[in-house]
Amino acid sequence: MRHLLFAAVLGVSALPAVACRMTMALEQWPPYLHRDAQGRATGLDLELLRAIFKEAHCTLVTVPELPTARRQLLFQKGGLDLMLAASETPERQSYARFSIAYRDETVGLFSKSGAPAAQRQLASFAQLARGKATLLAPKVGWYGAQYAAARPALEKAGRLNAFGSFQQGVRMLEAGRADLLLGDVLAVRHEARLQGVALSTLPFLVLRAPVHLMLNARTTSAADLARLNAAITRLEQRGVLAAIRNNYEAP
Repeated sequence: MRHLLFAAVLGVSALPAVACRMTMALEQWPPYLHRDAQGRATGLDLELLRAIFKEAHCTLVTVPELPTARRQLLFQKGGLDLMLAASETPERQSYARFSIAYRDETVGLFSKSGAPAAQRQLASFAQLARGKATLLAPKVGWYGAQYAAARPALEKAGRLNAFGSFQQGVRMLEAGRADLLLGDVLAVRHEARLQGVALSTLPFLVLRAPVHLMLNARTTSAADLARLNAAITRLEQRGVLAAIRNNYEAP
């Protein structure tokens, strides 16, 4: 009997660890995640994620692009295990768990390179609100407390115009629809390069905030989260993630 029990214990200890495997939907959010000219998924966030998963010995499974609302709903219902570049909020904590930060999101202000110096040298959103410059801003999304505080006055003065995509926003700026453009720093720079529009970045960041990997609380475990956090920590210590971010000139 003793021999049988010992053999059973050996058998349990010899079982492989539960596989770390997560599914994520692709999306079009250049330069963080998009398809290149050959149709291959690429981008800053995807490179960072692949490095983290490799270090953690996890498997990443990607499914084709989904509309934003459907992707969010599918995640909440347990159909997806992972989402990128998430901000940690009390609402999301009810259905998700969050990794430590793997990069910062940065929001800035841009003008055309030939704009008057007074516009290119604005040093705060409060200074912008007191002036006369007009602004282009995304229709949806959180772009920091400075913008939120200045927005009502800009709207009341008719100095705020909205756009749906950064492609549209850069085109509107180039066409002279406003003096300045607000948006994610890397996304705006990427789109401006594609369109051949020369921009100047104003000398202050509107927002810098950490973003996290968001794991589905129903389909992942605390052990999965610990595994990814440990991988992020090791990669940061070795400078691997910083090197990837630098390749994209992340602020």
